[in-house]
Amino acid sequence: MKVTVEFGGGAELLFNNVKSQEVDLPDCKESSWTMRSLLVWMKENMVKERPELFIQGDSVRPGILVLVNSADWELLGELDYELSENDTIMFISTLHGG
Repeated sequence: MKVTVEFGGGAELLFNNVKSQEVDLPDCKESSWTMRSLLVWMKENMVKERPELFIQGDSVRPGILVLVNSADWELLGELDYELSENDTIMFISTLHGG
């Protein structure tokens, strides 16, 4: 399954400064891909440094806005949302130092 993962607001710094990447997810044998399984996969395969700044428990850290196809993931079931082919998932950090 192919999805596009995008980062903004500084979240891209955790992913080698890559702002957008098309990802080819391996076949999920037990069930379909969900946001929960995507986050685990991203932590294991995409995060280049300081995963604790992106993941807290089994979800994203507070302060990271998640959009699926431009819709807030809270409206779609958050971790239980089942991904579809060609979905675009965007992670935007709303926390800024100063």
